[in-house]
Amino acid sequence: MTQAPSADRLDSPAAARAAYRAGLVSPTSGHAPGSTQANLVVLPRDWAWDMLLFAQRNPQPVPLLDVTEPGSPRTPLAPEADLRTDLPLYRVWRDGELVEEVPDVMDLWREDLVAFLVGCSFSFERALLDAGVPVRNIEQGRNVAMYRTDRPCRPAGRLSGELVVSMRPVPAALVPTAVQVTARMPAVHGAPVHVGAPEALGISDLDAPDFGEPIDARPGDVPVFWACGVTPQAALMASRPPFAITHAPGHMFVTDVPDGTYRLP
Repeated sequence: MTQAPSADRLDSPAAARAAYRAGLVSPTSGHAPGSTQANLVVLPRDWAWDMLLFAQRNPQPVPLLDVTEPGSPRTPLAPEADLRTDLPLYRVWRDGELVEEVPDVMDLWREDLVAFLVGCSFSFERALLDAGVPVRNIEQGRNVAMYRTDRPCRPAGRLSGELVVSMRPVPAALVPTAVQVTARMPAVHGAPVHVGAPEALGISDLDAPDFGEPIDARPGDVPVFWACGVTPQAALMASRPPFAITHAPGHMFVTDVPDGTYRLP
């Protein structure tokens, strides 16, 4: 992984996207603080309705922020950005199998592709910090830990799969604060889906995440789990569309939208 530039080079969405376009590969947690980040799912037009319905039926793990026109790499969430180049790392899927991770998808883009931008929990990390809740993955300079669960999502057309969650250790006394803060941001996953015992979600080992990196808990921390925008990738693996592009877990699209835009009063 390329070493992340200093924070002053990533203090704005445009600067962060320019760094990714220039070749920086790094998880985006903590980049362009205060800006909304988004998961990316790109599917052929004949699968777009299935994805749209999957999001409508599973709004907590798949909160839609935007859907592009077929063939367009542009979004009003960042009008000057290019979805083909401005994420730090992409995944390419064929028949439900991950075939490669690449720094851009210019050569793979087609006129029939529809991009879905899905809210990301990185967007509420600044709100947690502002409320005095430590964010251990930022402290430790690591990608957030993400886990597949045994909770099925509601199927939609040809798409089905299990819920994926992100986990952040939170001091026990601050769990109510973390719940209250994130509940005010439903467009970026909202309140946790579970607090405490990971086995209740079918997770057997917190030190072995399915995506991302393990996060070290401090004494007195408890694991808190939020619905995760990697959930559509689990659906791709289960449902096997012929072709798809996604972000690599933790390597998000940084938008121009202030995260306060998605915060309820």
